[in-house]
Amino acid sequence: MAELVHLTIDGRPVEAAPGTLVIDAAKKLGIEIPAFCYYEGLSLQAACRMCLVEVERAPKLLTACTLPVAEGMVVRTATPAVAQARKSMLELLLTNHPLDCPVCDKGGECELQDMAFRYGVGESRFAETKVHVPEKQFSPVVFFDAPRCILCYRCVRICNEGLGVNALGVVNRGAVSEIAPNRGDHLECDECGACIDICPVGALTSGIYRYHARPWEMEHVGTICTFCSNGCKTTLGVRGNRILRGNNRDRSGVNGEFLCIKGRYAFDFLHHPERLQSPLVRSGGELRPVSWVQALGAVAERFLEARARGGRIGVVGSNRTTNEENYFLQKFARQGLGTGSIDHRRTGDVPALLSALAGRGDALATVADLYTTKAALVVASDLAQQHPLFAFQLRANWRHHHARVYTVTRGPVREDQYSVQALRVPPGGELEAVESLAPALRKEPELVILFGGGIRGAAVQRLVAFGDSLGIPVKYVCLVDYSNSRGAFDMGLAPELLPGYQPAPNPGLTLAEMLAAPDLDVLWVVGANPLREASLAAEKAFVVVQDLFLTETAARADVVLPAASAYEKAGTVTNTCGEVQRLRPALKVMGVKSDLEIFGLLARAMRLELGGARPEPVFEEIRANVPGYGVPAAVLATGGAAQTCPAAAPEIPPRPDLVRPASDTLFTSGTLGRYSKVLSSVLEFPGELYKGAGE
Repeated sequence: MAELVHLTIDGRPVEAAPGTLVIDAAKKLGIEIPAFCYYEGLSLQAACRMCLVEVERAPKLLTACTLPVAEGMVVRTATPAVAQARKSMLELLLTNHPLDCPVCDKGGECELQDMAFRYGVGESRFAETKVHVPEKQFSPVVFFDAPRCILCYRCVRICNEGLGVNALGVVNRGAVSEIAPNRGDHLECDECGACIDICPVGALTSGIYRYHARPWEMEHVGTICTFCSNGCKTTLGVRGNRILRGNNRDRSGVNGEFLCIKGRYAFDFLHHPERLQSPLVRSGGELRPVSWVQALGAVAERFLEARARGGRIGVVGSNRTTNEENYFLQKFARQGLGTGSIDHRRTGDVPALLSALAGRGDALATVADLYTTKAALVVASDLAQQHPLFAFQLRANWRHHHARVYTVTRGPVREDQYSVQALRVPPGGELEAVESLAPALRKEPELVILFGGGIRGAAVQRLVAFGDSLGIPVKYVCLVDYSNSRGAFDMGLAPELLPGYQPAPNPGLTLAEMLAAPDLDVLWVVGANPLREASLAAEKAFVVVQDLFLTETAARADVVLPAASAYEKAGTVTNTCGEVQRLRPALKVMGVKSDLEIFGLLARAMRLELGGARPEPVFEEIRANVPGYGVPAAVLATGGAAQTCPAAAPEIPPRPDLVRPASDTLFTSGTLGRYSKVLSSVLEFPGELYKGAGE
């Protein structure tokens, strides 16, 4: 490791690694050097000149955002000359800037506003009429007000460098320069809104949040996104029991500041007019609203009757319900209903990976590993469309650490822009292509392999054997689709698995077998919609559905119970890397109950002794009884993520035929995505996999 550089900033000594910028070295001392254009992780711009500092023996003021530290350097950040320079720069920036802070959505969190207060720019020497152009709408979620723009180029850089989309650029020159889409008058991009959040002023604003509230008027709740399996933290701004915006500006989750369109904007499904808010019971061939007491009583009665006569009962769980709910549901099914027929839609073969690894917990990669690994191999997945955080991490790793990335996919993917080798193979030919990369991969110091649902069953065993043959440290990520797809497996929502991947003594029917069984007496569906793509053979089966909307499955039900979403309840979820994080409720919707609360009420009505149906005691039971889940509770309570290390029993029979990837894009997310108007309103909806970038 290179020796540290010693310098002095405002009379205080500090040590920094060679190559560190003065602006970052000052942060170690708690000294803030203001800057509009500088942003950690992006290329250097030196456009705003706000970070000017005095350096001893330098003939002029220098920009701290482009100045590397040097041995013996003496820096002064708060001299009269520096203050006057910053005040003059603010005066120039405000030449054409409209004084519309009272109506600007950035009011209260605007960096330009903060600096104007700090340096006291109360008057301007420029008396000319301000240059003004009308506001533009780039997309349903992105509005642009050119006079507010200070040309810091943050938005251009985060889009081009951070995401590889190249949707924004600069047109014209001089005083009439402005940010513009690279496709005519509209954006064609990921619609992630990163350009809005990174903007230091109110030039780019959100079509979802604009003119709704000020930041101090909202309650800010940090929870986990309910869509894909990456486990991104989203901070929801709530006012009047309504979510107005999402972001993660405090960088408190595994995703740092990154969010895709789903995590930042797609919370609007909560307020959809078709949201269920009353239990429904079928009467006279129609579903009619009833009280919770009536609905739960009807369900309990039929469940008890079916159990008493030894009827066939099937239970379908969800990829979006919490770990606590999944654990309690399998307990309810196995102990309360006496059935081993419990399953969920499997979107990746996690059990096969854990079985192949035979308990090697250090072979499971984390989200952070994707940013630091020296090499990565992406197999059978379009990361930018299906796992946007992972795509962002790998791209940042390539930009900052020169990671070597390999791809084996059936079509173009965005990772091709910087991959060392990109192989195109038809579905089913991925493993042969992966094995052809062995000579190159053996030369890498380490490797992370990310593989999608196209690799399953014996193919997973073969992939792990290939990794072992390379003679280098290899970690794996089995990519699954939804927010708690991994947790559903971990908690035993499979007929052949108990929680923690222990073999079930009396396995029952799989999901497909339940739907195909003509003699099924009861089907209990929790947060899933299997009848969207299949039919139920048992025409006389008593069907109970817990969901947010009247889906195709709920429309067939005899009893429908309105359930709370992930943004309305507490608990934990596990992302595809096995990292557990805590959900926090952001609001309440009248008439709905969490799935765990429904389980508890049903258990009480059936006089079952299954323990407390509250998140805290159930999670403690999980920590005590589920192998790999003895994670530190304090880490989760403080908003952190803790990786689980379950060890699957090697004797579990592989079931590759049950794995059905959803093939969602950035703008779709199963049944839930249908109820987000934001997702369906953007030009890119519904999106297409394996189209690559710029096509």
